[in-house]
Amino acid sequence: MLEELHVWGVYLPAALAWAVLAGILAHLLRGLWQRVSWSAALGHAGVWELTLFALLWWGMTTFADGYFHYG
Repeated sequence: MLEELHVWGVYLPAALAWAVLAGILAHLLRGLWQRVSWSAALGHAGVWELTLFALLWWGMTTFADGYFHYG
């Protein structure tokens, strides 16, 4: 697992970087989700937004572990 990222001379925990990117993507996709008329029928929007964030974070972490080489 990729432990740290070196970004502009600062070492960041990789999980923090992926969480921030997932949060930004989830926020951008939130507008699309709210425009869908049937989104209210599926339950609380906050639950789906949290689920989207968690899935994006998991997907980014899995992708990074598989494709970014380190060491």
